[in-house]
Amino acid sequence: MAILVSKRKPTTPKKKENLRLFCKNLSSHFNKSVIYQIPLTTLLLFLVYHLLSSTIIISSRKLNDPIVVFIKDGDMASQKKDTFARVRVFGEDKKRYNDHKPKNKPKEEQYQYIKPKSIGEGYAFRAVIKYLQVQRSWLSTRKNRKNPGSCEGKGLYVYDLPSKFNKDLLVECVDMVPWTNMCKFFKNEGFGEAIENLGQGWFRTHQYALEPILHSRILKHPCRVYNQSQAKIFYVPFYGGFDVLRWHFKNVSEDVKDRLGMEVLKWLGSKESWKRKSGKDHVFVLGKISWDFRRSKIPWGSRFLELQEMQNPTKLLIERHPWEVNDIAIPHPTYFHPKTDKDITSWQLKMISKPRRNLISFAGGARPGNPNSIRSMLIEQCRTFSDQCRFLNCTNGSCNKPENVIKLFQDSEFCLQPSGDSPTRKSVFDSLISGCIPVIFNPYTAYYQYAWHLPEDHKRYSVYINQEDVKGKRVNVVEKLMAKTLREREDTRSYIVHQLLPGLVYGDSNAKFERFRDAFDITFDNLLEKSTSWYRLDFVIYLRKSTLFY
Repeated sequence: MAILVSKRKPTTPKKKENLRLFCKNLSSHFNKSVIYQIPLTTLLLFLVYHLLSSTIIISSRKLNDPIVVFIKDGDMASQKKDTFARVRVFGEDKKRYNDHKPKNKPKEEQYQYIKPKSIGEGYAFRAVIKYLQVQRSWLSTRKNRKNPGSCEGKGLYVYDLPSKFNKDLLVECVDMVPWTNMCKFFKNEGFGEAIENLGQGWFRTHQYALEPILHSRILKHPCRVYNQSQAKIFYVPFYGGFDVLRWHFKNVSEDVKDRLGMEVLKWLGSKESWKRKSGKDHVFVLGKISWDFRRSKIPWGSRFLELQEMQNPTKLLIERHPWEVNDIAIPHPTYFHPKTDKDITSWQLKMISKPRRNLISFAGGARPGNPNSIRSMLIEQCRTFSDQCRFLNCTNGSCNKPENVIKLFQDSEFCLQPSGDSPTRKSVFDSLISGCIPVIFNPYTAYYQYAWHLPEDHKRYSVYINQEDVKGKRVNVVEKLMAKTLREREDTRSYIVHQLLPGLVYGDSNAKFERFRDAFDITFDNLLEKSTSWYRLDFVIYLRKSTLFY
């Protein structure tokens, strides 16, 4: 393990001296500060509140002077075993995590999923948990809003990018992937072809279709503004995921893979709206996993998210980098895209009353070339208990038909969700909207990912079985799931269907929901909270740079 420690020591101002200095110099400082118009009492209360706010303290760390810990990647399927996952752990983290253990939380609960094998890994996993807490601090609820239907202060500006950054990429759909014509997936504003035998709102949606789906939704959003001065959020409609995908199976240089991403940043760099906040109030939607934009030793992908200009903007992805606070994981697109509240309630009623003929199911294929994969073991166990478990082999093309997968999940109590090419799986969300309880083997599959859409209490919607226990043959998955009572299964499914399901689907771009908030609505609400936090944070950082805090 290599550890690079910055020579610059983090400053730790003494609170009492700061407060005395604040009171002593406040009036004289006002003549020099741009905040002189704010009443003294209001400012004092504002500062005290934010200085005591753990969220602000955590978030206000500058993203420089890091300790960089290189950890061999045993869990990230997207990295080969001879590569390293880069983990940013800040100098302040080391002291914070050593001196302030989580209160009222037993040590074994802190590491209930991963047992760090070294001090460096311990810092890294604490950082993962801490960054998820920061992201959860941006969670928004409509009941806390005075006028939830109003667009006041919620302006969403969409850049009119040249078509080469988005629509032109979809034109290459014929030969984008060698073994399939992707054009059929780009119909219906990115939903794909309709699936008539599954009912209203069902489409053959590709797992990488997030970019055109959200683009269409944003273009029709009621809070969209055309004046940049009214914008709270700036959306950059760059289809970076399709840019990566089109080169994935072609022998081209790294310069070619990086070119379009660098061009879009050059285009943005000329805009005053970008310069004003250095991109902090800008949002990118990237419909692939974070690692595909962080090319290192593995030749595929681009290095788009490693560029300095991309450190401030918010990145919405189907799988986030666990140690990057501005990487936000949002649900994979499912096959269901309702238009109305009735579409959702009808499906909920069907899923809650559906007879479950299979206790367990697994839709997937083995990974014989990956020694870390547990898929072959799960398939063997499933076949051994064929009266309890049904296996759908995806290697023969059976899973290419969404009807086969959805029907299997509708008929099953538990759906096995081992990691595949990367930790996360579209199948997790397909199983959830089908009322099938996902069985998670790697915490990066869901628990360290979807802070805005899945609850912190993972037991409410899933079952966790450590993949290392499966590898070591210390647990039989089928037998463990057979031990779950009928009441436990019904309670979990009820929570999934009634509470989670509406927030895991992306509604039609013309959707009119009154009772529910879908995955896009939840994302937009939380982006507003994040943006507001950044505005407050910028104000505090400004004050900290003044003589009041030194």
